[in-house]
Amino acid sequence: MLKAILFDLDNTLIMFDEDVFYSGYIRRISGVFADIMPAEEFTGRLIAATRALKNNNGQVSNRDYFMAGFSRGYEDRLDELWRLFQYFYENEYDKLKVTVSLPGSLADVFQELLQGSFTLVLASNPLFPESVQLKRLAWAGLEHVPFTLVTHIENMTFCKPRLEYYLEICDKIRVAPQNCLMVGNDPVNDMIAASVGMKTYLTDDAREIDNSALKQSRNLSGNQPLDIPEPDFKGPLVGVVDAVCRLQAKPSGR
Repeated sequence: MLKAILFDLDNTLIMFDEDVFYSGYIRRISGVFADIMPAEEFTGRLIAATRALKNNNGQVSNRDYFMAGFSRGYEDRLDELWRLFQYFYENEYDKLKVTVSLPGSLADVFQELLQGSFTLVLASNPLFPESVQLKRLAWAGLEHVPFTLVTHIENMTFCKPRLEYYLEICDKIRVAPQNCLMVGNDPVNDMIAASVGMKTYLTDDAREIDNSALKQSRNLSGNQPLDIPEPDFKGPLVGVVDAVCRLQAKPSGR
């Protein structure tokens, strides 16, 4: 029986052009570090340390793994560098310009799901602090949804598309993969959840947006298998309610 529903965030619950947004993000955040390193060096370190997260083996948090890579050569200033990241996310992140649209009937979908007893998880790739995940959740008007777990850089030790990321979520919420549904727009990062036994729903609300995440997901795939099972369901986000009803009407199992 379905017990938990996991939701990706970017271009699943909020629609926006990630290429445009992250170009502005890089410009603004690099300025915060200008007294320590030039913008070009900062950008190179940020990208390299983020991509390297796919290699985290679960022994330390994503935050510690990221900072170890980002601060290489600046180890004596590691705490200062992390404080600058925190300063940026607390004081500058909200100043970034972003044009967001929402999938049709988004509020109705969650109103319907909240009438059940499902465990809800915001399964956004844990590359950012919790505050950022919550800020972006607020862009969707979903800040009051009682998610049992919001994955972020400090509470996870794996990231998408590692299979361990999904198993780590299951361990935290104490629900078996076979009793979970993963909802997302990325055919690699999100649909790979099927490989651990989860049911999957591939959304298509953002299909006309040229978003960088779909490109980056392939770069982050590392040694993960490419033979990802076909999603159990496809369609707009509003169709998740029907998918949930269908899953509840029959025993779990692919």
